[in-house]
Amino acid sequence: MRVLVTGGVRSGKSRHAETLLGGSPATYVAPGPAADDADWAERIAAHRARRPAAWTTLETHDLAAALATPGPVIVDCLGAWLTAQLDDRGLWDAPSAAVVDAVETLVEEAVTALAARHDPTVLVTNEVGLGVVPAHRSGRLFRDLLGLVNQRTAAACDQVHLVIAGRVLVL
Repeated sequence: MRVLVTGGVRSGKSRHAETLLGGSPATYVAPGPAADDADWAERIAAHRARRPAAWTTLETHDLAAALATPGPVIVDCLGAWLTAQLDDRGLWDAPSAAVVDAVETLVEEAVTALAARHDPTVLVTNEVGLGVVPAHRSGRLFRDLLGLVNQRTAAACDQVHLVIAGRVLVL
């Protein structure tokens, strides 16, 4: 089972994703900003507090390696992963084709790792069509790249779930 769960901010998508794996032991992959980011650390702590105690947390920007983790895996969230990749490469300061190419390569590596998985895997992402994206070059690149991430990930998944206001629509 490979499921992509998408929706807007605060839609309930993370909670829905967690219910898909039930209470069985799982690895929760937090692929976002650095551990010294106070907002990110608070988010991870809140997720950790509500998840089953048997779950482990893996904070990494290496999504392909995280998807090689044996057993059930939940990745939350692909938008945070993309932000971290763009931060690591300085896209916000100087958008360039080289940065976009590097991120596209990472997307392909992650999708290849996802397609090879046989254990239950749930990936959470933000639907770029449901959010406000700044109308500047970096904002448009982020939207376009997250659209690519979402499309490529969805193609490697068995199901896509859209969550709006806590309601789930299986696409």
